[in-house]
Amino acid sequence: MYKKFLTAVPIAAIFFTALALSKPVDAVDLDDRDIEALTRLIALGPTEDKDIAVKMLLDRGNVDVVPSLIFAMRYRRDNQVIPNAVSALTGAKITGWKSGMLWQEAHPGLTPHPSYRSLKLDTFKKIDPKFMRFLGGERSLAKNLKIRFEEITWGGVKLDDLPPLDNPKLISVMEADYLLPDDLVFGVSINGDTRAYPLRIMGWHEMFNEVIGGVPVALAYCTLCGAGILFETQVKSRAEPFTLGSSGFLYRSNKLLYDRQTDSLWNQFTGEPISGPLLNAGIALKIRPVVITSWAKWRARHPKTKTLSLYTGHDRNYDSGVVYRQYFNSPNLMFPAIVRNEEQVRRKDYVFGIREMGVAKAWPLDAFKKHTVINDAIGARNIVLVGDPSTRTVRAYERRAHSFRKSDRNNHLAGPGGIWKMGEAYLIGPKGEKLPRLPGYISYWFAWDGYLGVNSKLYTGSDRS
Repeated sequence: MYKKFLTAVPIAAIFFTALALSKPVDAVDLDDRDIEALTRLIALGPTEDKDIAVKMLLDRGNVDVVPSLIFAMRYRRDNQVIPNAVSALTGAKITGWKSGMLWQEAHPGLTPHPSYRSLKLDTFKKIDPKFMRFLGGERSLAKNLKIRFEEITWGGVKLDDLPPLDNPKLISVMEADYLLPDDLVFGVSINGDTRAYPLRIMGWHEMFNEVIGGVPVALAYCTLCGAGILFETQVKSRAEPFTLGSSGFLYRSNKLLYDRQTDSLWNQFTGEPISGPLLNAGIALKIRPVVITSWAKWRARHPKTKTLSLYTGHDRNYDSGVVYRQYFNSPNLMFPAIVRNEEQVRRKDYVFGIREMGVAKAWPLDAFKKHTVINDAIGARNIVLVGDPSTRTVRAYERRAHSFRKSDRNNHLAGPGGIWKMGEAYLIGPKGEKLPRLPGYISYWFAWDGYLGVNSKLYTGSDRS
């Protein structure tokens, strides 16, 4: 009887009739088409029809509908019916979309019902049809993704609502009277070409595509995870460098990039494609050194630097301390992401991380309060790090068998043979010996740990100093 009822009656009307039937709803034998209709009604249909639809899926007793219910919770926050159903199906305490997403992240073995993908894609398409460039067709199939489709979330903006700055207008130090001494900047110097990109501007754009010192680069700045990573965008297998933008999607509270050439999605933290034509191309963008520091310190170090003009071609409030002010001043995350370990570092504490040659390590920024200069190692490579927590500044250099200590001279270290100069590309000895700088970047701890976890070491202060 129920089977005939489900196939014969329009789905929006099922629930009014079902309430009047004497036979319990758990007797309904639901097929894939029914489940798809029910989950769509729960996520997108009239609110008054939702409760009985949830009850029918709950009585079915299969966890394969949990991803659809979690997805629906983001857009249906009117009552606890859906969270209660997810709690009953999973045995976990689920209070809403965020806790549901955390449970889902912790259970990678769960396979969603086949209707989940079409529900999610149709919802994304309603938000912005351009999203289908990245996930439409077969691009969102599990076999065509390096990350779980269930963990790809909408970041609250449409495609390019965070417009990247493509070869933006630059001005001299004398012209940059809008910048305050304490304003933080991303400092970049390649082959003598020195630039400063204020965070108060970059926070509105989260990306630039530039050629600096003859090298095509892109700075991918994820405000949610506090990481600005400088990538070299020319790879050997491509005739032209990639130009990157913000897709509007997130993965574990970290932005997903896209390239304009192929519409492939990229992991901002690793510089690797995760979907699209470049999925199995073996591409990983090279990371270049970048530093966060104050405008006063950068211009004193590089008086001929260029910096961004306020005239970007976009209407934004570029005043100091405006962009993401509430988020930056809060200990909470805006989007759900598991934080594995907060015993030594809290989720939104800053760390400086280096990833290279299959090894990774992070240094809490607070470690530099005790030791401005840290002699340490990453893998088999001896390195020296120089940091200033007040301006989020860390530079790292190879040190070989040398040890270094703080010098009385700014931007210099005391080491073997005398005083060494800290350059943007090398640590330069008194006799001209050069030790290369290593590419690293600042990040919130939750993002570093969320992506690298046990594959990364954490400096504890007892390693070497």
